[in-house]
Amino acid sequence: MERSLPNPDDLVRGMEHLNVFRIEEMNADQSLPVAFNRKDYFKICLTKGKSRIHYAERSFEIKEYALLFANPLVPYNWEPLEPEQKGFSCIFSENFFANYGRLKEYPVFKPGGFPVYELTSTEVSTISSLFRQMIEELDSNFEFKSDVLKNLVFQLIHSTLKMRPSKPVKRQKQNASSRIATLFIELLEKQFPIEGNDSRVQLRFPSDFANQLCVHVNSLNRSVKHVTQKTTSELIMQRLLKEAKIMLKHGDWNISEIAYTLGFESPTHFNTFFKKHASLTPSQFRSN
Repeated sequence: MERSLPNPDDLVRGMEHLNVFRIEEMNADQSLPVAFNRKDYFKICLTKGKSRIHYAERSFEIKEYALLFANPLVPYNWEPLEPEQKGFSCIFSENFFANYGRLKEYPVFKPGGFPVYELTSTEVSTISSLFRQMIEELDSNFEFKSDVLKNLVFQLIHSTLKMRPSKPVKRQKQNASSRIATLFIELLEKQFPIEGNDSRVQLRFPSDFANQLCVHVNSLNRSVKHVTQKTTSELIMQRLLKEAKIMLKHGDWNISEIAYTLGFESPTHFNTFFKKHASLTPSQFRSN
């Protein structure tokens, strides 16, 4: 059974924009996956027990302890592989950190970052103590507990990054090519996630993006190729394929609806595209 961790409003403890709970508090008899709105909350979850975490189009096998950092723009499902599952989860909105820190700049929450960390028993002890402090703080009447909770969330992030340092990102000097490529990628990402089956991807071809950016399509193609070593069409195709996999894995839309929202002329065109790049039909991918 796959599930997303519950909405903070479903639990008694909690405050506006933030909640912390023990995973044992989840309803053990829950038989259906919990609906997960990608735009609602960031999540930091510590799990104990054999399980599988599906994050976007990737899946992670967990042998015992794992720490998950979930970006609100990326869907995930948590699949317990044994009955007894323990741990903690902290769920919060971006608004909770308004004018406080630089939450979205941390690599654990950046798109394409590494969201799942397997931990040793010693590391689990350190992380667990932070979750317990958060629960105690939520139950307190301390006037400034929201500030304490913000600090504890950042301690969770900092402790993880110290245990598993991310590779430094080499800053590139901005020039005309890099600016155009950056704007292209931002435009591409802004089209996702698709929230309703009456919505549709509007920018699907290099010329669409060039028109939006007010540059010649040849200039766009040269800039993107120079910066990313990939063609504009390749990046668009890869992003459409990634979103298709996400929608097939995490959503309940039928294949015709997915084809329409991703801008394909027909389900047949979508099937051909998907099989060419994923070596499976959309139906086969969903079944697997």
